[in-house]
Amino acid sequence: MALKRITLRDFVIVRELDLELDTGFSVLTGETGAGKSILIDALQLALGSRADAGTVREGAARADISAEFDSLPAISSWLDAAGFDQADSLLLRRTVDAQGKSRSWINGSPATATQLREIGDQLLDIHGQHAWQSLTRPDTVRSLLDAYAGTSTRALEALWTQWRSTQKALADAQAARDSRQQEQERLAWQIGEVGKLNPGADEWAELNAEHTRLSHTQALLDAVQTAIDALEGEDSGALAGLSRAHTALHNQEHIAPEYAALAEVLASSLAQAEDAAHSLHTTLRKTELDPARLGALDDRLSQWVSLARRYKRTPAELPVLLASWKTELARLDAAADSQALETAERKAQTAYRAETTALTKARNQAAPKLAKAITLAMQGLGMQGGQFQVALQKIEPSASGLEEVQFLVAGHAGSTPRAVGKVASGGELSRIALAIAVTTSELGTAQTLIFDEVDSGVGGAVAETVGRLMKQLGRDRQVLAVTHLPQVAACADHHLVVAKQRDGKSTVSSVALVLGEQRVAEVARMLGGEKLSGTTLAHAKEMLGIAL
Repeated sequence: MALKRITLRDFVIVRELDLELDTGFSVLTGETGAGKSILIDALQLALGSRADAGTVREGAARADISAEFDSLPAISSWLDAAGFDQADSLLLRRTVDAQGKSRSWINGSPATATQLREIGDQLLDIHGQHAWQSLTRPDTVRSLLDAYAGTSTRALEALWTQWRSTQKALADAQAARDSRQQEQERLAWQIGEVGKLNPGADEWAELNAEHTRLSHTQALLDAVQTAIDALEGEDSGALAGLSRAHTALHNQEHIAPEYAALAEVLASSLAQAEDAAHSLHTTLRKTELDPARLGALDDRLSQWVSLARRYKRTPAELPVLLASWKTELARLDAAADSQALETAERKAQTAYRAETTALTKARNQAAPKLAKAITLAMQGLGMQGGQFQVALQKIEPSASGLEEVQFLVAGHAGSTPRAVGKVASGGELSRIALAIAVTTSELGTAQTLIFDEVDSGVGGAVAETVGRLMKQLGRDRQVLAVTHLPQVAACADHHLVVAKQRDGKSTVSSVALVLGEQRVAEVARMLGGEKLSGTTLAHAKEMLGIAL
């Protein structure tokens, strides 16, 4: 079993409801206006349908809907990927306040309406009373055939997107050829001009440092010579003075031992001063005026500044600017390679065509089989001699393939099949939709099938057939049907009745399981109205006896 329990609080005209559901085929009946479809609406809301304030019972602060399902192995991976806890059952809950704002949970953790819809597609398959309307939409019809064929357009959609992308790239390249060529020429000229300078990444800073040093060489030499003279002057030089001071103190160490430390300090200072003098002589020997090099630096710096001004950049930005031009030119050169783009477009088209060939073959094989199965189902639904066809019409390439799928129906023998949307009889439309629903219901993975008054417009022996079909479906999957037909209700394994009562100034609905005489009375009501006669009661008992 998939759906185990539905709990409602302050939903539309339901004050409080806690309903357990069982396996097999269950029907939901009740008087017109009692709210038979409220449960279906609540389930759809719990599974992510659009919420609004109208779902909140008048006078209540919020509506609260919970749906509990068996935790099927098929949804375990989805729960793991989405970060939801695993449990023995799956609990979906949603609240809607009086302002229309909703909140959702999956197994107690906050969830989005999109996540509810994603998991809902794996849990429930709902067929509404106007299900035939969706059969006029090409995407729905195509999806039904593809599901019956056991194929999918997912891979084709990706290939179509790739093909369209390569087509656009090629068209853009061809349309922009002239402007691209002008841009290429401009970039090539700029690269050539700045490329002659060949600016290094750190060269600007190095040039400035060297230029500053060379332009001040004479001042540096003068400073060095002055320092040497101050250290080595014969009478007033620092070295001579330090030497005399050291000797004077050192000679008196035998009289005043405390002079030894001072003499040691002077000896150290003298040694350091001598080292400094030696370094200054080395600098003086190695440093020379270089007017030629200074002139070359002036020229180089001038070129940097001139190009920087021309392109409105700082000199330090020239290396990065040149690299960006080269990158852009390479991109344009690649875009200009129309041969490569044409090759890519042909390759993408070939892959797309190969996928459409396989898809078309699968559809052509599945179409007559699906048509035969639905035609067979129609015979038991009061449309003897009726015929169902699945027509494939070629169309221009698209993300869904090379053909459009259309359902055609002939309601009786001898009539010409026409598009489903052009079948005049509402009863025929409902029966065709039911035949398709029954035929294709096993294609989905959902374990719970819900039929919301899809039997509208049928009766008599056809209604009995509808009931038997649903009971047959209920052997393998959980089936819940909202119906007004006693023949369908009599075939159910479980019978739920919706009743509407006055509660003070408001009206509320309730749902209860009926058994025995209560069920007989409900079937009799469906047969003959509010006044139960012996005849209707006997008929109801007979129907239930036959159904059992």
